[in-house]
Amino acid sequence: MTTLLPTPALREPVDPSVDHEIQAIVSGRSTTETCATDLAVGPWDFDARPGYGPGSSMGDVIPTGAPRQGELPREYREAPEAELADRIRAAKATLGDRVVVLGHFYQREEVIAHADYVGDSFQLANAALAHPHAEAIVFCGVHFMAETADLLSRPEQAVILPNLAAGCSMADMADIDQVEECWEQLADVYGDLDTPDEDGRVPVIPVTYMNSSAAIKGFVGRHGGIVCTSSNARTVLEWAFARGRRVLFFPDQHLGRNTAKAMGVPLEQMPMWNPRKPLGGSTADELVGARVILWHGFCSVHRRFTVDQIDRARAEHPGVRVIVHPECPMAVVDAADEAGSTDYIRKAIQAATEPTTFAIGTEINLVQRLAAEHPQHTIFCLDPVVCPCSTMYRIHPGYLAWVLEGLVRGEVQNRITVPAEVADPARLALERMLAAKPS
Repeated sequence: MTTLLPTPALREPVDPSVDHEIQAIVSGRSTTETCATDLAVGPWDFDARPGYGPGSSMGDVIPTGAPRQGELPREYREAPEAELADRIRAAKATLGDRVVVLGHFYQREEVIAHADYVGDSFQLANAALAHPHAEAIVFCGVHFMAETADLLSRPEQAVILPNLAAGCSMADMADIDQVEECWEQLADVYGDLDTPDEDGRVPVIPVTYMNSSAAIKGFVGRHGGIVCTSSNARTVLEWAFARGRRVLFFPDQHLGRNTAKAMGVPLEQMPMWNPRKPLGGSTADELVGARVILWHGFCSVHRRFTVDQIDRARAEHPGVRVIVHPECPMAVVDAADEAGSTDYIRKAIQAATEPTTFAIGTEINLVQRLAAEHPQHTIFCLDPVVCPCSTMYRIHPGYLAWVLEGLVRGEVQNRITVPAEVADPARLALERMLAAKPS
């Protein structure tokens, strides 16, 4: 007997809204699980409390002094979804080219519906460059992304983060004081960190992932280092190895380990740096023999994916194609068929010419959207529990309506500004990344 795959027209439509699914779970209309029923309430319920909010990062420790969001006016908290959508559209129509709205892949669908551009953090920062005459850039993402947009935009442009509480737990795992202390300890081991050896290479080159604060990017720029993204990490490490004996990679240990391992660096030459321990928890000899020093940081979204989930997907869906993000743990990347950035995942699905079953290891909002956009495929998230990025989920249509209607009135809310003393070296680190070419 031949089994025919259902045609796109016969497949049950996929609702791309994670919020709708969570509401169905909490009301008992769905038997799917969620990691936190608090995701069903408005994020303003958590604005006054310390913490990242419900979702994947809710167990992470937030730094003292992390930005908090002031109270959102009641009219935005209580407005129904359809009314907020109408108000956002009306405000955008009034503002016209004076504003550009950027939406990260991991944003909830109700926000993405109003974005002029959708992409990863660096793609969106570049999209802002395409609108040098816009008065305001509304960045629907997290804090470090808005900072990057401010670094690359014109001084007179206002970069706005709709909810100041939308931080990033991974970015917060490497603060500037810890990194400065690490650098001083490495100098005790390696000597003068600025003096090249006979081959023209310095003892260590700092490399920071895009998912880091502007202060960290500025540190990297001052010390001859460079920024990377998940799509160009290998190119950046090649650049760094040409200039240094070893690399200090932060804040995400998994992207650093997975990339270096694929380049042939042995695991024993990749010690972990725990900022709470002397010499990061390694011996001086281990640091001398290191090629890549990995910071003790991670993404709580991608840490949820496991080899058991991959095994279950293969058992339940023979022939499934498993693609995961390189922020996943090494064992998960090794067990998958492919690993790549959010843009890689999106393009891999777009390029599939035959109906295919995909199991995806990345944030649920993107996975749900891809499933809705490509009904000819079966696309599902490896993690069966609905658990969005805590901080991306802090951006709600209520906040977007609030900042846009403020702009209509001539009011700029939640502007993100990077001081010049940080911005100048941070731009240098970004420029080095843009200039780096694959070997």
